Amino acid sequence: MRLFDLFLLAAGGLTSASTLTPNTVPLIVRNPYLSTWLYHARDAPWENWPMFWTGAHVGFSVMASASGKVYPLLGRPQDSLSTKRHKIAYPEYLGVTFDASTTNLSYSIPAAGGESSVLVTLSFLSPITPSSTMRQAIPAGYMTVFVAGCDDLDLYTDVNGEWVTGNRDNTLRWEMFESPPGEEKGTKNGTKTGIKTWKVRREREELLTEFGDRAEWGTLHFSAPGGENGVRYQSGTSALLRGLFAERGELRDEVDGEFRRVMEDEPVFAFSKGFKLADGGKGKEKCEKREESVRFTWALVQDPVVQFASARGLTMMRPLWQSFFTDADELVGWHFDDFETAAKLAGEYSDALARDAYESGSREYQDIAALSARQVLGATQFSGTPEDPILFLKEISSNGNFQTVDVIFPAFPFFLYTNPRWLAYLLEPLLEHQLSGQYPNDYSMHDLGAHFPNATGHPDGRDEYMPVEECGNMLIMGLALANALRYDTDPAFVRPKGAEGMRTAPGAKRWWESVDEYGIDLPRGEAKLGSTPKAAEKWLSRSYKLWKQWTGYLVRESLIPHNQLCTDDFAGWLANQTNLALKGIIGIKAMSEIADIVGEKEDAKFYRETAGEYIEKWQEYGISRDGTHAKLAYTWYGSWTTIYNLYADSLLCFHVSDKNKSSVTGGRKSGKQPRMESQIPLGQQAYRSEKDGNVFIPDKVYQMQSDWYHAVLQKYGLPLDSRHLYTKSDWEFFAAAVTGRKTRTEILTSVARWVNETETDRPFTDLYDTEGNGGFPGIWFMARPVVGGHFAFLALERACGGKAVEALKFLDKREPGEVDVELVLMRDLSTGEQYDDEGWEDL
Repeated sequence: MRLFDLFLLAAGGLTSASTLTPNTVPLIVRNPYLSTWLYHARDAPWENWPMFWTGAHVGFSVMASASGKVYPLLGRPQDSLSTKRHKIAYPEYLGVTFDASTTNLSYSIPAAGGESSVLVTLSFLSPITPSSTMRQAIPAGYMTVFVAGCDDLDLYTDVNGEWVTGNRDNTLRWEMFESPPGEEKGTKNGTKTGIKTWKVRREREELLTEFGDRAEWGTLHFSAPGGENGVRYQSGTSALLRGLFAERGELRDEVDGEFRRVMEDEPVFAFSKGFKLADGGKGKEKCEKREESVRFTWALVQDPVVQFASARGLTMMRPLWQSFFTDADELVGWHFDDFETAAKLAGEYSDALARDAYESGSREYQDIAALSARQVLGATQFSGTPEDPILFLKEISSNGNFQTVDVIFPAFPFFLYTNPRWLAYLLEPLLEHQLSGQYPNDYSMHDLGAHFPNATGHPDGRDEYMPVEECGNMLIMGLALANALRYDTDPAFVRPKGAEGMRTAPGAKRWWESVDEYGIDLPRGEAKLGSTPKAAEKWLSRSYKLWKQWTGYLVRESLIPHNQLCTDDFAGWLANQTNLALKGIIGIKAMSEIADIVGEKEDAKFYRETAGEYIEKWQEYGISRDGTHAKLAYTWYGSWTTIYNLYADSLLCFHVSDKNKSSVTGGRKSGKQPRMESQIPLGQQAYRSEKDGNVFIPDKVYQMQSDWYHAVLQKYGLPLDSRHLYTKSDWEFFAAAVTGRKTRTEILTSVARWVNETETDRPFTDLYDTEGNGGFPGIWFMARPVVGGHFAFLALERACGGKAVEALKFLDKREPGEVDVELVLMRDLSTGEQYDDEGWEDL
């Protein structure tokens, strides 16, 4: 394979610029603590330092030296150089491109004489590998530097101690470790070429502790190739090493032995690499470009990764990768050599996602989905064993809660689309903990712990109070996962296209019931969590006690929710929330299906009838008297809300009529969307009611909201409700997924406009103003996994064997109805003032 063929593989085939220009893009993003981003990505990469997801500075720089000049490429290493001693120049920046796993920064550096140039690309790969949970669990990422040209070029890169602590007053320890070359089976820690690794950690680690959201325990392994054609290394004061490279073009293979604080004569850990490209033009009239590359890897090794109040008590949880590798050195070496396989598997996912997102929406949606993917998994940490994996999640930025149910819920479309088994691994610790009796309330808990990485539970029952919200979330996700198991909706990329050239996984043979010899997950039909109706029944049955307990709470409390929070807790407490009540009622309906699956027919009948009764009353209570929109709360006249929970009705196949459900047998069919029928003039639409084919929520509710969203849409998106102009991007995609094509396109286009124009300078925020400069609305949410909700379109297209989307095509038969929003709300307010209090005797 030619070098630049490999480059295209690593870059996910990106040969043209991405459509969108976000202000922040991921570089190395694997978990809550290995999370490095390109800050102000619309600027040249040498104008700012990379950042941690919080926005805090991360010491990481890259420079090139050519023709007697030094060129900063990433970070601000030029600040350490002297303009009197060093010739500092700047390359032509060719821009950034990205897909789901890769970010590429490209530059052109002029050659001597100015007749040609050297092309340099920094390609960052944090591989998303749905077919290999083992690889996804490795807390490591790659940077490959590709160069092509006819002039020699030297490269320098360094990192500092901010990768292992958030407190600059902490003292560091470091060492250089060289692993020998050798065959993977013959040498425990050897790689094909040998590698050189900087190991950096705190002198006194604080286990399971954070400072500024950074981990205060763990060791960074920063690696590069060894051998004859490998790198040179050096540690020392940042200004001295950068100046040395600017003068000599290489380092001295020395280790600074004076351990000190992070910013005390700032110690950095550096590599340099020379590229001899000029030979290609010797003795020839025309330059023949040569291509070379060098690879670097980062791994943040922690053990334990979290503590968890499991059924057996408070347990220190080991990382999942320890089931396959004997120690960190073996992990780092194997990961370094696994690049081609990891890039191949990640490329298959990225290509499929790009194709599906484009067909589902547009090029803009393709970029939004790609930009969101690494951010979702960047909040997670894999643990457990290959037979019983667990996926832990941090509620990044909003408050740091552990395994927050109403953060998993907006994220779960990503998991349904990417690998439904990962959703099971997310739900498992919540189910295990509550089945063990450690949580005293009869509704679902909000989270497993007040702050990640400590899942110590809430034995006093005083977690954040969202009872209807969390019960509904768990029941909806539980049935959605069961449906994924029953209908075998695994996308094609969960099984790789072939094993040719793949590397074997060291410990895979010990786990033959879960993975094959290459570390690829077995097909669901062969694995412990199978892909059959029986597997769904078994999974649901184990926790049936909880499903029933939570549904009992919803039967009592969801139709008329008392004063409480919903997932949008920043908006405050509110009674009689229309959207919250809808979630609870859909949760009861979900329980009727769960009971059916496990054979509890009497329960199924009771919950089905209850949900049917409640949804009729909900329409009376929650929809405006003129039938134009859903109110924010039952008794809040002149208000409106985005009822994003309507999405669950379609996702769970409740909007597929009984006559069509019998044909639900598999995942989404390949190819184009179903052909839309000719449009029907406004006013001549025939809607199905809940009694027509036993759909749960009638067509008219979907059409009503689709028209309303079209009417209230703002410059940068669909506001959450009538109280403010801010929005939540995850809920925008939930809502848009169940609207007509024109409304959906309008919402998507407005979000894409926001991505291009927003001044927010943190990883993809889900909470922003839909007017003005699209900034933070006084609350700074960033890097949160809830952007998994951006996959709502894709998850819905796989649901019910493709029938869920077909059942909504009536929305495309006419243009959105025009609504005079101000007049409608004024009339609704007037109606409410005249409405007799006796009409609300239920409330």
